[in-house]
Amino acid sequence: MNRITELFNIEYPVIQAGMIWASGYKLASAVSNAGGLGLLGAGSMYPEVLREHIQKCKKATDKPFGVNVPMLYPNIEEIMNIIVDEGVKIVFTSAGNPKTWTAWLKERGIIVVHVVSSVKFALKAQEAGVDAVVAEGFEAGGHNGREETTTFTLIPMVKEKLQIPLIAAGGIATGRGMLAAMVLGADGVQVGSRFAASVESSSHDNFKQAIVNAQDGDTHLTLKELAPVRLIKNKFFHDVMDLYTKAPTVDDLKTLLGRARAKKGMFEGDLEEGELEIGQIAGLIHEVKPAATILEEIITDFKEAKQEAVSL
Repeated sequence: MNRITELFNIEYPVIQAGMIWASGYKLASAVSNAGGLGLLGAGSMYPEVLREHIQKCKKATDKPFGVNVPMLYPNIEEIMNIIVDEGVKIVFTSAGNPKTWTAWLKERGIIVVHVVSSVKFALKAQEAGVDAVVAEGFEAGGHNGREETTTFTLIPMVKEKLQIPLIAAGGIATGRGMLAAMVLGADGVQVGSRFAASVESSSHDNFKQAIVNAQDGDTHLTLKELAPVRLIKNKFFHDVMDLYTKAPTVDDLKTLLGRARAKKGMFEGDLEEGELEIGQIAGLIHEVKPAATILEEIITDFKEAKQEAVSL
């Protein structure tokens, strides 16, 4: 048992990230059934769709699972009430002030974890009363911190100041990565990109194949004026880069981005015009596999790497 397995009552200290357009009930329940913690990604779900996924997840697993809620969500109150109505016991919050919802959720018996990208925000989350923090380095896919601090430097800096359990995220897809994060002070890890390329991920098969095909250097952090996001370099990405040569305003960038760009890429499979959010670690992902196999490989790799480290 460690602080994360104890907190969530799970077998392994591995959390599947609640990613938009990837983390439906099939993925969350598969990870939970395999001994990790599965998360539903509420960021790409209308309230009633989230309710449906929670209900299906409860039928598909009797193990703990949670919901990731980006707090920029327009229907946030409705979302939080559905989570309470449906008896979900674990909520990961991100993209917002942890003070807004933490006390309200905890009063209702819910474990709250907040995702941060800096020491400052980790301490604010702790002060707000969260049960644990996810510290995410800028290797991660999707929306990212403006600080551009890497996981390797962020984790020990947060660990130095934090009292509550710490979960490392960003660039972790293997057991060796998990061991490195834990040696640096993490109590557990959150894995996104590796599970996005799983059989159970709700993302489009075209997107999963794009992850598998990605090499080092194929992703880049951009659109910092709106919200920094790590994308695969496709036609849309190059259109953004071309616009930057013309000193665009924020409105120019918003106009190019338009609406539902991430859905178009990750859910509908448009590899040219869609936003393809994935982490730098995609260069180490070579095959789409079942979530249970992925988790088993991470744990086996972790144990082997730990044994090897002992003999160093």
